This record gives sequence, C-alpha cells and structure tokens, in this order.
Amino acid sequence: MKLIFKVLLIFPVLLLSQDWAGQSGGFLRMGITARSISMGGGFTAELDQSFVQFHNPAWVAFLTKRYFGSSFNNLSLDRRIAATNISSFLPPTAGVGVSWINAGVTGIQGRTSSGEKSSVMQTSENILMVTFAQRIQPWLSVGANFKILKYDLPITISDRVSGSGIGFDLGFLVKSNEYITFGLVVQDLSSNYQWNTNAIFTQGGPYKDEFPVVYRLGSRFNNKGLKIIGDAGFITNHKTYFKFLPRLGVEYGLLEKYYFRGGYGNGRTAFGVGYQYALFTDNDSQIDYAFSLDWAVQTCHTISYAFNF
Repeated sequence: MKLIFKVLLIFPVLLLSQDWAGQSGGFLRMGITARSISMGGGFTAELDQSFVQFHNPAWVAFLTKRYFGSSFNNLSLDRRIAATNISSFLPPTAGVGVSWINAGVTGIQGRTSSGEKSSVMQTSENILMVTFAQRIQPWLSVGANFKILKYDLPITISDRVSGSGIGFDLGFLVKSNEYITFGLVVQDLSSNYQWNTNAIFTQGGPYKDEFPVVYRLGSRFNNKGLKIIGDAGFITNHKTYFKFLPRLGVEYGLLEKYYFRGGYGNGRTAFGVGYQYALFTDNDSQIDYAFSLDWAVQTCHTISYAFNF
C-alpha cells in the first residue's frame, strides 16, 4: 500500500512534462493561460491579462484597471488544469489579487486487492493565492504571492489521504521605458505538502513533500505591435537537483485586435491566437487559444478569457 501511495503521489506530475515536472508542484511550472503557453511561458517581465499575478506578482502594482481572468487546460491522459483570478489597483501605488488554481488527473481505474476493477478515481490539487504588490519607485515594484496548498489523493475506494501546506512567491519588476521591461521572480519559497498516513497505513506517519524553488530573470521588448519575451530560470531543491530552464516567445498584434503567437518553453513548442473585442467598452475583453506539443508528443489545448474594467 505504501508503494501505491508513492506512485499515485508522483504519477500526475511525472506525466505533466520533463524530469523537472516530476518534482512536487509540477503543474505550477507548466504555465496556466493560453497566451503565456503559446509564447513559451516566459512571462516574468510581461503582463498576462488572463492571470496578472501568476508569473510575477509585482505586476499588480502597475495596474490601472481591474482584471478578471479564467483559463482551462485540456491535456492528454485525462489531465486538466483550471484557474480563475481577479486583480485590482489599490491607490495610490499598490495592487492586490486573489486567485484559485485546480489541477488533477481523472479516470484513474481503481482496483481491489485481488486485482478486480472498482470505482474510477481522481486526484485533485488546489491552490488559493493572495497577492499584494507595491511600487517603491515610479519604475520599480515589488510583490508577493501567499499560497495555501491542498492535495487530495485516493488510495482505495474508501481511503483517501490529503496533504496541505503553504508557500510564497516573490517578484520584482523594472519598467525602464515604454519599450523594455525587466522582471525577477523567486517561485515557491517554502512551498510544501505535509502528509500524515497514520489513518491508512499500519506503519504510516508524517511526511513532508517540498517543492523545488525556481529563480527566474526575464525581459520584454515591445514596439509597434511586436512583442518579444523571454526568461532564464533555475530550478533547484538546494540539495541534489538543479536544472536550467530557458523560455522564449513572440507575439504580433494586427489592428490591436488580432494576435498571433509562438514560443518554446517548459519542454513544449506552442502556437496560439488571440482576439480582443468590446463587450461593454473598447477592448475590455480578450479570448485566447493555445496549442502545445511537449517532448513526449503529448498535446495540450488551452483556452483563456480576460476582462478588464
């Protein structure tokens, strides 16, 4: 039974991407929104209207409008990632946000101890995130995400085990001029799941599953409808694991309504399109789509919606 628990614990994230995704919290390093995924995910210095606070919480301090966003990722192997968020300026120089992220695997066929089929099970990871950011200079801001983490994992038809914990992100943003922006983010400081398997295993006990920390440095170039974004990341558990993660993407806007994108990052090649339109006021709504293909030839379709007011 302990072996089954360990396999179920790592299986969903092992399927999400390359070896770095096999570390805890792998879905948080994949990308959430269609626009970011289609441009490789390197949004450390770029504003993502569908999820302002996710890539760099410091962006929230530069908002002049309120943003609502929602995204859904339909991946192969019965995997899914969904998110909903809202963020707002907080006069005179701050910003706040609240968001929810859910990920999991459905359609897991349960088996009895004799190998017979039982009920179909699913895993579920949930994150509630609260964001605050402050401009400390007209061109410089700092922000933080506080995350409450929960992981529900089925063991048998009647037994489940849950892990919970907290974590933090810290971000900085430098708007050097109207064309170039720089960002720095430290993701998943002290993030972890804490488990206790005493209730289901004879020799169970407490277990702590720590997330690796990701350090990212990125930039954005924006001129005449063309955006080039990218970042360089380092993921490490500060003990035995270290990996370099570069990401790069491009977007071209036509008539400030139609957007065409491409990028590479997080082990995936991606393409996407976007359409900005007026729901109540000019350009207050945007819908985006992304198609991505990872190293194992697994596909992902992502759709996102953003509304500003």
